[in-house]
Amino acid sequence: MILPDCHDCPYMGHMSEDRTKERVASTDWWPKWEQEFSEYINTCERCQKANRKHGKKYGLLQNIEEPKNTWETINMDWVTGPVPEGKEKIKCLFNHS
Repeated sequence: MILPDCHDCPYMGHMSEDRTKERVASTDWWPKWEQEFSEYINTCERCQKANRKHGKKYGLLQNIEEPKNTWETINMDWVTGPVPEGKEKIKCLFNHS
């Protein structure tokens, strides 16, 4: 009950990971408390939503093998935002052959 009391306490607000760790360390200790602390914070739904990384991680660029047939390999992208004539989206389709 120590971790929920220190991290999720309604009258103190939902404290950050660093502030919660300081609070626990100042008042309590038990074997492997830091490991339990990390697991608790990593499973906190509110923290996960607040600390969500936006966008995708990009990988290394790689060569694409030239396809044997037309339309065998394609890419499709959606371009959104202000575009001519009031349209909202543009679909871009690329054939690799």
